[in-house]
Amino acid sequence: MKALLISLLFIGLVASFLWPSADRGTVESEAVFRMNLTAEPPTLDWALATDNVSIRVIENLMEGLTAYDAALRPQPAIAARWTVSGDGRIYTFHLRPDVYWSDGKQVTAHDFEYAWKRLLNPATASEYAYFLYDVENAAAYNTGRIKDADLVGVKALHDLTLRVDLKKQAVYFPSVTTFTATFPQRKDLIERYGDRWTEPAHLVTLGAFRLEEWRHEYRLTLVANEHYYGDRPALDRVIFYVVSEETTALTLYETGYLDRVTLPPIAIPRYKTHPDYVRAPFLRGYYYGFNLDKAPFDKVKVRQAFSMAIDREEIPKILKGGEIPATSWIPQGMFAHNPEIGLAFNPEKARRFLAEAGYKNGAGLPPITLAFNTDPTNRMIAEHIQAQWKKNLGVTVLLDNMEWKVYLQQLREDTPQVFRLGWGADYPDPDNFMNLFTSTSGNNNTHWGNAEYDRFISDAASEGDPSKRLALYDAAQRILTETDVPIMPLFFAAQNLLISPEIEGLEVNAMDLIHLKKVKRKPSNKVQS
Repeated sequence: MKALLISLLFIGLVASFLWPSADRGTVESEAVFRMNLTAEPPTLDWALATDNVSIRVIENLMEGLTAYDAALRPQPAIAARWTVSGDGRIYTFHLRPDVYWSDGKQVTAHDFEYAWKRLLNPATASEYAYFLYDVENAAAYNTGRIKDADLVGVKALHDLTLRVDLKKQAVYFPSVTTFTATFPQRKDLIERYGDRWTEPAHLVTLGAFRLEEWRHEYRLTLVANEHYYGDRPALDRVIFYVVSEETTALTLYETGYLDRVTLPPIAIPRYKTHPDYVRAPFLRGYYYGFNLDKAPFDKVKVRQAFSMAIDREEIPKILKGGEIPATSWIPQGMFAHNPEIGLAFNPEKARRFLAEAGYKNGAGLPPITLAFNTDPTNRMIAEHIQAQWKKNLGVTVLLDNMEWKVYLQQLREDTPQVFRLGWGADYPDPDNFMNLFTSTSGNNNTHWGNAEYDRFISDAASEGDPSKRLALYDAAQRILTETDVPIMPLFFAAQNLLISPEIEGLEVNAMDLIHLKKVKRKPSNKVQS
C-alpha cells in the first residue's frame, strides 16, 4: 500500500506538470464528461468492432432499432414499434420518421438493410456476422454457399419499414437489435471514402453525440449532435482519453482529470470506503482458451489436466473486487447459470490425466506459452496461474503480453497455444455466451467445433419451454467445460468503480453499458479537460 501511495503521488505530479497544456485549460461554459479507454480503439466501423474499447465509443455515437431500458429489456429506439408473426419468424420494424444522420439526411430502412448485408458479406470479414445467423439465408450468404444478397431475409419494404425473416423462432431476437453490429450504415459514404469513412471528417452518425476529434493514441472527443431525434444531451462534450495504465487513470481521477475510473485490484482495499466507490455485478466471464490445432492442447486430457490444476478460489483473493470463481461459462445473474458444471480443482487427477496423455510430471511437453493483452491485472492473473501450473503439474509455462491491437491480430492470424480473453454480455441471454463457441462463430479462437454442441445451442435459441431450454444449455456447458474443454473459465467479473459526485445519471448496470445521453454534470466553476 505504501508503494501504491508513492506511485500515485509521483504520477500525480507528472500529470499536473506534463499533461499537455492544451488539456489543462478550463471549460466554464460547457458540461464535459471525461473517462479513460484502456487502449486505442482498433476501429470505429461497427461492422468490424469486436472489442469493448471500440464499442464503448460507438454506443455513444449510434443507436439501433431497439435499446435497453434500466431493466435491460429491449424498447423502441429508431424503430417506433414492431410486430411479430404468429410463428415468431417474421419481424416487421416500423421506423420513426424523425431520425436523421448528423449531416441532416433521414435514416431509412434501406440503411439497415445495407448494414446487415454488409455485415454478412464475406468480403467484410466481420467476426460478428454470426450474430445475424438467425436471419433466413444469413449463414449461407456469409459462408459463400449462396452469392445473391437478395436472398438474405432482411428487406426494406419502403423507407420506414424493415422486414426480417428468421429461419426459425429466436426468443431473444429483439435484444440482438440493440447491439452495435446491427446498427444502420450509410452506403454512399462507405463507397465514397472506403476504409477512411470512420475518420472524424467523414464519419456520419445518428446518436446523441457525434465524433469531433480523434487524436490517435491520445483522445477522442464527442460533441452533442444537433440532429439527434431525442432530447438534446445534457453534456456538451465527452472526452475519452487513451490511458492504459490503471494506476495512471486512478491518479488522473484523483487530480480531477477524469470523472469515472475502474479501480485496479491493488487499490480496492484503500478505496472501498471512499464515498465515490461503486461495486456492481457484471455479466462478464474471464477465461483462458486453448488452440486445439497446437500441441499439446490437441489432446483433450491435457486440456482437462490444465483446467483441473487451477484453484479458482484463489483468484478473487488476489483481485479483491468481488469476483466469482467459475468452472462453468454462463454467468451468475443470467438464465441457465449453473455453478455445479465444469472441472473442479483436483491436482491429483490433473497429474494423472497429464500422465495418461503421455506427459508424466510434464516430461516431453513442448514449450508452452500463455498469451494475454498488456494490462497489470491480466499479468497478475497470468503469473498466479503460471505458478499454479508449476506447482500442481510440474509444468513451466512462459508468458507473452502484447498491446491490444497487436493481440487481436495475433488471435486471428496465429492463435497462441493458450490465450486470455473475456466476454461481456452483448444481450442478456445465455445464447450470447454459448453461441460464442459454435463452429460458425467469428469470435471462437479455439479452432474447436462440435456438431452436437452447435445443435444444442441452435435448439435452445428457439425453445420456449424454460425447463427444456435449461437442459439444453446444461448439456452444452458440460461439453464446453468438462468433455471437450476448448476453454477453461476462471471467474465472473465485478465492477469496482469511482464515479465523481459531480456526475449525475450515470447508470451502472450488469452489462457495463455506458450511455451518456442522460448524464448530467452538476454546475461548478470550471472543469479541467
